Amino acid sequence: MGQQIAASDGGRPSGHFRNTAYVINKSRSYFDAAHNAGLMAVQGRSTIGRAFALGAGPLNGRPEIIDFVRCSYLGLDNHPVIVAAAIEAIEAHRSLHWSCARTRLNFDLLAELEATLSEMFSARVLAFSTVMLANLGAMPILASGLLTDGTKPVVVFDRIAHTSLAYHKPVVADEARVETIAHNDIDALERLCREHQVVAYVCDGVYSMGGNSPIKELRELQERYRLFLYIDDAHGISLFGRQGEGFARSQFPEFLGDRTIIAASLAKGFGASGGMLMLGTAEQEALFRRYSIPYAFSVAPNLAAVGAALGSCKIHRSAELAERQMRLAQRIKVFDRRVASLEQGNSLPIRMVAIGSETNAIALARELLDAGFYTSVIFFPTVAQGKAGVRVCITADHEVGDIERLCDCILERVPDATVKPDKAPISS
Repeated sequence: MGQQIAASDGGRPSGHFRNTAYVINKSRSYFDAAHNAGLMAVQGRSTIGRAFALGAGPLNGRPEIIDFVRCSYLGLDNHPVIVAAAIEAIEAHRSLHWSCARTRLNFDLLAELEATLSEMFSARVLAFSTVMLANLGAMPILASGLLTDGTKPVVVFDRIAHTSLAYHKPVVADEARVETIAHNDIDALERLCREHQVVAYVCDGVYSMGGNSPIKELRELQERYRLFLYIDDAHGISLFGRQGEGFARSQFPEFLGDRTIIAASLAKGFGASGGMLMLGTAEQEALFRRYSIPYAFSVAPNLAAVGAALGSCKIHRSAELAERQMRLAQRIKVFDRRVASLEQGNSLPIRMVAIGSETNAIALARELLDAGFYTSVIFFPTVAQGKAGVRVCITADHEVGDIERLCDCILERVPDATVKPDKAPISS
């Protein structure tokens, strides 16, 4: 959660980028209500597919819930190949992790993982424990100008760039000028490109609340102005491309070059754990391996995460990947034929049921949970105040019947979300 934490500027002194007290004060009542409704900090145990046993205690006494919260869009997070690979990696080394910085000592399996990912995605890939840490390591280097021929760029953030990006604005601003533009505002970005010698744009590939960045238009600006692109494709990886290159990477040429970095998750569509950076040049790789803060001053992904990611690589290089991508596309269409949303008709797996009132959104999510479906209630600071709703994450592992039953439950309570006959997506 938390796309908008750094975007809201209520109560923020001019020239500053943090507004923590304001955000907490404005959102505390929503969080309290969601917790009291049993919608947050939920405990459970995974069973099979997209189901989990809700609560604690003996499994046979717990209700089984169909989960539409997890972002394992291809249904890989409990895949037997991935689970077995995680166990095998620990058994091979008889260790979970080595307590030292990566500039000193690394597991051989981690080197194998980075080499495999580099080959798969035609980039120089560095793995991290999380995407947040990958971004934390990258932002100061981007601001320094060392990625842009020694000239510090004007670093432009999309207004709803994920918190794992926007959180680093103060660090970036300590070295470079920071601007924030409206979501996907290509005209504003081009104006800044015309006005400044070097511009870097920071955005998501697929946004966690739905929608995507206009990669084609961004590439055109890159060609025209040498715009540096930093794209976090955490929610787009694995869903597109012959080997799961992702939403962003699949729209770039064979080699990224020296003006594009793509961050991505190994824990969402990829089905394992951790994050990664796709770099374009050997010089960038050497720079990050020496000066990225998490790389130089923290431990590497643990062996279970590394083994799981290697297991996922095997699936990504097999025919099963395309089968799961196709199943996901089919299930998205099942939802779109029934429930209207702003995302309706696109090929991305995130759908928002807009409600508006935070109280009503919490009530809807609780009613859906009572009906056997766990969805994410979304409110400020994840979205703007008064724009609350329920997020549904569709995966390849969801049963069609479960999606249809969820749609029935939503439409019983939000009849305005019914798809009109002339708006229904055309099946292919």
